Amino acid sequence: MEDFDPKEFVDKQVEEIRRVVAGERALIAVSGGVDSTTSAALTHRAIGENLLCVMLDDAFMRDGEPERVAQLLSQPPLNLPIKVLNVQQRFLSELKGLRDAEEKRTKFRETFYKTLSETAEKEGCRFLVQGTIQADIVETKGGIKTQHNVLAQIGISPTERYGFQVIEPVASLYKEQVRKVARYLGVPKELSERQPFPGPGLSVRVVGEIKTAKLEALKKATAITEENFAKHGPSQYFAAVIDNLEMPHHPCIVHIQETAARYLNVPTRYLSVSVFQDKATGVKGGERHYGEIAAIKAETEDGRIHEATIKGLVALQTKVVTENPSFTRILYAIREKPQKQPYVISLRAIQTHDFLTAQVSEIPWTTLTETAEKILEACPNVAGVYYDVTPKPPATVEME
Repeated sequence: MEDFDPKEFVDKQVEEIRRVVAGERALIAVSGGVDSTTSAALTHRAIGENLLCVMLDDAFMRDGEPERVAQLLSQPPLNLPIKVLNVQQRFLSELKGLRDAEEKRTKFRETFYKTLSETAEKEGCRFLVQGTIQADIVETKGGIKTQHNVLAQIGISPTERYGFQVIEPVASLYKEQVRKVARYLGVPKELSERQPFPGPGLSVRVVGEIKTAKLEALKKATAITEENFAKHGPSQYFAAVIDNLEMPHHPCIVHIQETAARYLNVPTRYLSVSVFQDKATGVKGGERHYGEIAAIKAETEDGRIHEATIKGLVALQTKVVTENPSFTRILYAIREKPQKQPYVISLRAIQTHDFLTAQVSEIPWTTLTETAEKILEACPNVAGVYYDVTPKPPATVEME
């Protein structure tokens, strides 16, 4: 990775794209993320106006994001030809009622490619350009999770199924190399340094079934989290939403409570543990493990949250997951409302070089508390806000 030369890479890819496309038209779905933006900029350099960029407004973008991204991509210095397609109802309808993370990812992929296939046919594009990177391929082939943009590598022929040939100009690169290429191509900093955003968007941050009110709460929490966490510089930071449905008689609750009391030096009577009904995707032994989510709350004598160090909470998480292998995700309470509400929010911030492994960011308690209080104020249907203290492994970066 140290010897990577972006100029050499761009020159080689531009030549290869021109050779493959050979004067025909190509389509690329852009999200504003660095991978798809870099692939679009590379391809545009190679084939100019023969490239059409589309943004699928699929209901899972951040608030106002399709318009903002389309403006950034279409203006100098990139000047990419772009169309925004409103396909919100199509995606929401296709994913309605699905709870399982892998089912949702698979259904998203199928809907994504059918939409692009129809667009490609209408626009006369025989090639589809994708921002697939090496981490996407490794995780999908390893069975950890289905990346929506990985096809040929797992035996799906895009030509047979969807009618187009796929070009993946950055598939050999990891995230930091893609950023180097983006900077070399003159991609605006707002896009080249933009934190990663999953292809299926917020759908993978809605744990369990996707509902309109749940998605709206997540969008509000996402905006607050991104604004507050940015100054600490994590590799990635976001919010996820979970149905506030617990398993009150779970056999591991007492054991986790006792373990937490010892690790945090807090009397057991000031500790509570919740296990949610929905599960989250994790990694064990290099393979996907769909595991349980535990939320721990420790309080002081006067009823305030015990502000343990993040390092201490990560150590506690390691102990809990090791002794209770059915769990892949441990959350720690930041703020809760006294009254029951249908959803809870989990905050995530990690440090990583390649996204194949990740450490929990040490976000200060002042930021965690401020963020949680703003979310609870903005989202009346959210009962509590937690910090995800699980590295990768045993958790994946995203919840699903």
